[in-house]
Amino acid sequence: MTLKRSMEISFAMLFAAGAACAESREMTSDEFGTHNPEELTLHGALERLEHGESHPMEYAMGYFAAKAGLHDEAKRLFEGSVDEFASPQGMTWLSWMADNGLAGPEDPAAAAEWDRRAAEAGSEVGMFNHGLNLLRGRGVARNEKEGRKMIESAAAMGQPRAQHLIDNDYDLESVTPDADSWKYNHPLAF
Repeated sequence: MTLKRSMEISFAMLFAAGAACAESREMTSDEFGTHNPEELTLHGALERLEHGESHPMEYAMGYFAAKAGLHDEAKRLFEGSVDEFASPQGMTWLSWMADNGLAGPEDPAAAAEWDRRAAEAGSEVGMFNHGLNLLRGRGVARNEKEGRKMIESAAAMGQPRAQHLIDNDYDLESVTPDADSWKYNHPLAF
């Protein structure tokens, strides 16, 4: 079993254990606040999000929620990170979810828009992903010149996969083998 898979299973179990613990203790609210609130649980993070009491670190739970198949909850956390903190990481994860049809149908245009926004927010990962979208025409009109500029910007910020792509003369197979053979059902795709 890989370390990544082991972590995914551990966090899925942590979510389940957190929910079970929350059910077994009495939460009460009065004029002084909530006594025994859920902490370090997905449900607790979503509750705090709904009440505007969230913390940026709680949005990391979105990754583990997504990997555990809790896509709607993950999407809510990532959207919260964007709404509350303008998080480029949240934008990147929302792109990943839209591109893969998690918490809704596959939507390459929405994925490309999230990548564009992350790039504009200064994220080298967002720049790299947006550059790939432009080079491929995935979710946006194909624009090789702008795609290369975006990849070069990401590389200048230290994004190693962007530099790898440049070093391999923009051979897309060098960074995402077989991705260009996928069947795209978007009108802007080639």
